[in-house]
Amino acid sequence: MTRNTAGIVAGALALGLGIGVGQGLVRRDAPSAEQPGAIQAQTVPAQDRTPEERNVIQVARQASPAVVGVSHARSAGSGIIVRRDGVILTNEHVVRGAQTVEVSLADGRRVPGQVLGRDPNIDVAVVRVNAGNLPSAPIADSDRLEVGQVAIAIGNPLGLERTVTSGVVSAVNRSPREIRLEGLIQTDAAINPGNSGGPLLDSRGRVIGLNTAILGQGTGLGFAVPINLANDIAQQLLTTGRISRTYLGIGYEDIEAELARVYNLPVSQGIIVTNVDQASPAAQAGVRPGDIITQIDNTPITQGGDLRRLLRERQAGQTVRIRVVRPSGTANLTARLIEVSYR
Repeated sequence: MTRNTAGIVAGALALGLGIGVGQGLVRRDAPSAEQPGAIQAQTVPAQDRTPEERNVIQVARQASPAVVGVSHARSAGSGIIVRRDGVILTNEHVVRGAQTVEVSLADGRRVPGQVLGRDPNIDVAVVRVNAGNLPSAPIADSDRLEVGQVAIAIGNPLGLERTVTSGVVSAVNRSPREIRLEGLIQTDAAINPGNSGGPLLDSRGRVIGLNTAILGQGTGLGFAVPINLANDIAQQLLTTGRISRTYLGIGYEDIEAELARVYNLPVSQGIIVTNVDQASPAAQAGVRPGDIITQIDNTPITQGGDLRRLLRERQAGQTVRIRVVRPSGTANLTARLIEVSYR
């Protein structure tokens, strides 16, 4: 042990002893509750908590029973029960390499879970346990999220079961290069290793996403897979035994009124194309970076959620008409959607 280390340890021990002795003296010499000048602890009535505090408390109590631990020999994380008959959503990277996992329920039981399927491209997996009448969490519409709304994360970071953190939806439709996933929800609610696969909830306790990743070089930079996408994967696996997604092949950002004003854009809403995948349906249709998509078929595209919802409703092989706005004017393009599928 170095001299500096010894000094630090000795100081810490002295401080600890001082606190212990001081507490002992206070207990012996403090006046009783009946004596004048007695120091008494005060209980804060529940009604004195702020509305924000009461809301987080209510969400935690409502949702925590449906949060589970998911583990196997190579990994451990979290999950959320979305059906009372034992269907659980989690991240693909939590169950990677496993066909069966151990699921830790809120009531203390540890039960085997079967991995029904997974999609590594969106980091979602579906697990099922042979149990009934389980607590389940309600699902929100993640296509309608707004930046600034409340976001509450629950999970098992570093093995600390059902830890609750809160923040806001910092952004939507994020595609960080470091994570290599698209269309994520960004939040400043604290997310740590072990939170993966656990729920991100709105102020009513409904699941808006599955917590999936953090950017290590920053603070408050957490990301979640939107629940609409994860739930669609679950429904497909449960009904067909496979996963199929229609694919257009673009990256994009939402256009908001302030962005349109600053950059003098010709429209105040829509999505602006940031990249086009090579040989994709969009590329073959002539979509270019910088195009602003305002309509597909007869559906107005005011934000990315409109496009995501439309693609979930379409089938591979269908043709869609895309209206784009360019500096040269409006163009109408035609793309034939293709399928990306997994088992």
